[in-house]
Amino acid sequence: MSAGNAFTPIERHEIDRAIRDAERLSGRDFYAHVGRSAGDSRRTALALHSAVAQPASSILIHVDPTQRSVEIVTGADVRETVDDRHVALAGLSMQTAFEAGDFTRGLLAVIQQLAELARPVRNLHTDTP
Repeated sequence: MSAGNAFTPIERHEIDRAIRDAERLSGRDFYAHVGRSAGDSRRTALALHSAVAQPASSILIHVDPTQRSVEIVTGADVRETVDDRHVALAGLSMQTAFEAGDFTRGLLAVIQQLAELARPVRNLHTDTP
């Protein structure tokens, strides 16, 4: 996670713990980046996402406080369970918390929400009795 000076050490610890929990729950890699975009925030998020170790199975959350923008990028494997509608709803809930001035809670909430959505689908039905 890259957060610059946006969070206190305690908040950074909470975010790091939330990311570890999300990765354990979903089996996906999570990344949070808080910082200025190099121009267009979506392009910046896509560039950051493409630079991670396994982009196909990862989720990147990019927050640019100066542009007041939030971008969520999901890899191809993640999109099998998390569609664009889910991402938009998660982004909206995070944006609402950010507008209230609570960046940490917003980021924690979106990480948890996306982790729940990205969990592998359990097959409860089998052919054997």
